[in-house]
Amino acid sequence: MGRRNITHVSDFILMGLTDSEEIQLVLFTLFLLIYLITVLGNVGMILIIRLDPQLHTPMYFFLSHLSFLDLSYSSVIAPKTLDNLLTSTKNISYLNCFIQMSCFIFLGGTECFLLSSMAYDRYVAICNPLHYPIVMYTRRCCSLVFGCYLIGFMDSFVNGLCMSRLHFCKSNIIFHFFCDLPPILALSCTDTHAIEIIISTFAGSSLVLSLITIAVSYVSILSTILKVTSTSSKQKAFSTCASHLLGVTLFYGTMIFTYLEPSKSYSLGKDQVASVFYTIVIPMLNPLIYSLRNKEVKNAVSRVMQKIK
Repeated sequence: MGRRNITHVSDFILMGLTDSEEIQLVLFTLFLLIYLITVLGNVGMILIIRLDPQLHTPMYFFLSHLSFLDLSYSSVIAPKTLDNLLTSTKNISYLNCFIQMSCFIFLGGTECFLLSSMAYDRYVAICNPLHYPIVMYTRRCCSLVFGCYLIGFMDSFVNGLCMSRLHFCKSNIIFHFFCDLPPILALSCTDTHAIEIIISTFAGSSLVLSLITIAVSYVSILSTILKVTSTSSKQKAFSTCASHLLGVTLFYGTMIFTYLEPSKSYSLGKDQVASVFYTIVIPMLNPLIYSLRNKEVKNAVSRVMQKIK
């Protein structure tokens, strides 16, 4: 077979989650509700942080970007998924599939390092509280966020170059509800071994680096907390980190479960369940995790509501 580019494929067919019309209707209702909560929760979090001066701190600066990423992350996947659950034609053009996959990788990679930046912020706040305003000044926070977006873009760019070299000559049916890497690699009739190595090396390095940053930050935080004699101070420190730790566990847990395996072992059932969780459910949970467990956010909501009244 001669050297061909992926662009000869005009469209793909997304098989979705199920063939049953009854289950599709139930999933549509559930996913629509989750997506609406996601939009309201993340937009609300961004507005509260923007409108309340007391939340203009590095921690909430990072949190506002996390809400933006979650909102974008969900919006890349959910609308097309909802459309496919209602219509019988489940086609997606090659260009739209490529755009969806690139945006998904870009946002996912960016979120990994944003969570690392948030862990570093908590490390400085708890381990070096006197130097916190000096270390986490505005320009450094902006630089950290810019670096997160840059790494996400580089990850997406490398994946895009690799995927553009794939050939599809057997089938254009994607056994998934969105254009994700494992099912597309499994669909290709090209030998994907070299491409998988490149993608896994780059993505794995990014994942490991971000996880090491988070692990080192929290080991230092735990060591500092254990040295504190005051029970109330310990509880306050644990409370500050609990929401971020829960968010990190949910995000990285499902990511590692899905992507740290070769494409040939791609399993439709388990990978789709994990994918639903981190593409649709987690973006809804994050604003709830960071707001319901956070007195500062609750107080900010009260202050903003009073101003509006």
